[in-house]
Amino acid sequence: MSLRKLMDSGSHVVAPGVFDALTASIASEAGFKALYLSGAAIAYTHLGRPDIGLVSMAEVADRIAMISDRVSTPVIVDADTGYGNALNVQRTVRLFEKMGAQAIQLEDQTTPKRCGHLADKSVIPAGEMVGKIRAAVDARTDEDTLIVARTDALQMEGLERALERAHAYAEAGADVLFVEAPKSRDQLAAVSSALKGVRPLVANMVEGGTTPIRNAAELGDLGFQIVIFPGGIVRAMAKTATEYYASLAAAGSNTPFADRMFDFNGLNALIGTPQMLALGETYEDAARTKGNKEDAA
Repeated sequence: MSLRKLMDSGSHVVAPGVFDALTASIASEAGFKALYLSGAAIAYTHLGRPDIGLVSMAEVADRIAMISDRVSTPVIVDADTGYGNALNVQRTVRLFEKMGAQAIQLEDQTTPKRCGHLADKSVIPAGEMVGKIRAAVDARTDEDTLIVARTDALQMEGLERALERAHAYAEAGADVLFVEAPKSRDQLAAVSSALKGVRPLVANMVEGGTTPIRNAAELGDLGFQIVIFPGGIVRAMAKTATEYYASLAAAGSNTPFADRMFDFNGLNALIGTPQMLALGETYEDAARTKGNKEDAA
């Protein structure tokens, strides 16, 4: 089912963060209805750097293409600021849609942007962002492609102004609204109270970030239809990797860590190696059969 149909049905969606085809395939197998391709997670894993606007449009497009080739689960794509002005936004939307994105998230930060849970952010004028949202809506070729409008104005301009921006972005044509980094449960409730029914709402859970962590059920009860956990997988993998390399350095072997990792056969089973090899053999058999017939003739 497309993400738009999920939204229209009133379904509540938990979208875990992914950053490549492997994490996307594991998350899909876990049964999630949507995935969130996090710009921060790409920066962390692809560049080994923080989320401060270093990731390019082309790098994200490559990730979308690889994920879409591997899984059919709808992908919400973090497009940062759209990588420029309204015309850049249109190019971004067209490219990401072609690569397989079912939802494209745009934010109203200045360039270079930074993680929504870092201090000292700044935002562009609301009118400029309205133009970027309108440009994104005009650029999409599939009406099922959702435009997610995120505002980071709460930190600098306060909650009331952030809500005003969200309303303006909805009027410009945004399909989903995302007020980034509420500081308390009361602020989460205020966001929902002001915007619920205007558009579906996103809640962003960042471990150690500005917003207090709540589970998806509670956030659903508050009125948030999409709950994302964008960087959780990277934090989990980075901690595991730190412990793995320390263990290997100390022991000179992976034996002490064996119960915390896949072995060769386990990983191959996870990524579908036996099935891929079997599929390849069906084409080899067909070629062999055709060759034998030609030889017989």
